[in-house]
Amino acid sequence: QVQLVESGGGLVQAGGSLRLSCVASGGIFNINSMGWYRQAPGKQRELVAGIRSGGSTNYSDFVKGRFTISRDNTKKTMYLQMNSLKPEDTAVYYCAAGPFGYVYWGQGTQVTVSS
Repeated sequence: QVQLVESGGGLVQAGGSLRLSCVASGGIFNINSMGWYRQAPGKQRELVAGIRSGGSTNYSDFVKGRFTISRDNTKKTMYLQMNSLKPEDTAVYYCAAGPFGYVYWGQGTQVTVSS
C-alpha cells in the first residue's frame, strides 16, 4: 500500500501564504498522478490542482494564478505553494495519488484563512 502524509497547514491571515507538503511512502509502483483536493465543512470535495510525473499540471479556476503545484520525484514529495490566500480557501486539504487518477489519499491538513 501507498501512504500519503500531508503537512504545512495552519492559520494565516488573508493575503498570506502557506506551503503544503505531501510525502509518499510504501508501494513499489510509479506514482504517476498526484494532486491536492480540499473540502470545506458541509461542502463537496473539490480538486485544487494536479500534477503528473512528467510535469504537466492542472488547476481549479478558483486558485489559478495564486497556487503552484510541484513535485520532487526523487523525494516522492509533492508541494502546494499557496499565495494570496482568501477566507474561502479555508478547508481541509488532502493529498491524493495514483498510477492514473487518484486512488490513495492522505489524512488531510487544516488550512484556515482569517479575514
